[in-house]
Amino acid sequence: MTGLRHIKRQRIHEAISTAAITLFLERGFGEVSVAEVAAAAEVSKPTLFKYFATKEDLVLHRIADHQGEAARVVRQRGPQEGPLDALERHFLSGLEQRDPVTGLNDHAEVLAYHHMVFSTPSLAARVSHYMAMDEEALAEALAEGADDLTATLLAAEVLAVQRVLARRNWRRLAEGETAAQVHPEAVRAARRAFALLRNGLDAAWAPGDTEPR
Repeated sequence: MTGLRHIKRQRIHEAISTAAITLFLERGFGEVSVAEVAAAAEVSKPTLFKYFATKEDLVLHRIADHQGEAARVVRQRGPQEGPLDALERHFLSGLEQRDPVTGLNDHAEVLAYHHMVFSTPSLAARVSHYMAMDEEALAEALAEGADDLTATLLAAEVLAVQRVLARRNWRRLAEGETAAQVHPEAVRAARRAFALLRNGLDAAWAPGDTEPR
């Protein structure tokens, strides 16, 4: 009975989310009311708020599903694998699988969703909140094998690198390139970025250089 109830809740959750994102992408986040989303999903407004506490959550639960992912990767890595190696492997796997979190997914709805999130102030602000929580969780995971300052700095650097790489990929797709075209360079950029994390930015320049190596 519990299993059936869970399945029913998941179906309602998905129906509400699908209805919301469809309407938001068609008309804009600010132009659609929660009441309209409830009507499209064929649920009452109170029922909708049982599943999604805020209007922003109707959109961002897809991002929230990745909450704490970097920390999990670090904690679940193999005994011979370092934290940065595990995080790099995970990011490269995401590129290969066209995970939207890496910015390398050229499905029209994914591109439109990405644009909506980062062009809507309330959604972008909530994403920043999620990122801060992810940074804290990753720092806690890294602190299990390093001092607190090192763990905190490395967590901030890793998530900044992933954010920059993802936005770089997304911009190229938004300009018209395909994920297949961007993928080889995205892999090279990710490998270079993680190498810089390991070696420090000073390693990218030799004395007298004006450009990175």
